[in-house]
Amino acid sequence: MTDESLVNMYMKGNDSAFDVLMKRYESKVFSYILYSVKNQELAEDLFQDVFVKVVVRLRNGKYQENGKFQAWLMRVAHNLLIDHFRKEPEENIISKDETEVDLFNDPSLAVNENREQEMISQQLIADVKHLISRLPENQRQVLTMRYYDELSFKEIAELTNCSINTALGRMRYALINLKKMAKDIA
Repeated sequence: MTDESLVNMYMKGNDSAFDVLMKRYESKVFSYILYSVKNQELAEDLFQDVFVKVVVRLRNGKYQENGKFQAWLMRVAHNLLIDHFRKEPEENIISKDETEVDLFNDPSLAVNENREQEMISQQLIADVKHLISRLPENQRQVLTMRYYDELSFKEIAELTNCSINTALGRMRYALINLKKMAKDIA
């Protein structure tokens, strides 16, 4: 049976279908987690957390059927590991060395923020810009002038040939629409 048919069976209430999926991927997921954390007990805990998250997401319909269950499952495991390492970054330094000192992973020696944080920031900025581009033109214009050009509402009103109240209203609706679009994505 394919992963997708097993997922569909599970989502329709067949719990044994999930058992088949779990048996199919448990070794791969557990190996990945153990390799990352290098601690048997912690790996077992995280492994359980992964499958709990998968069960909850499947039950809540948060899985998009696209023939890539394995990739989705590994992404859930990867994200859980990222969350784990983010909670206690200094205690969770990964090293391939067996020595006490690991200069490559010592956060106190870092010049800039770590690459992961930089990538998250870049993605967040790209997501916000995309949402802003979907706003109506007059709302996008006011929001851009206010936050990017740092203009006052009086200046915005003069440049857009409208009243201050209209500029304030456009800003308010822009923020409401951004929140709504962000919720729809999440």
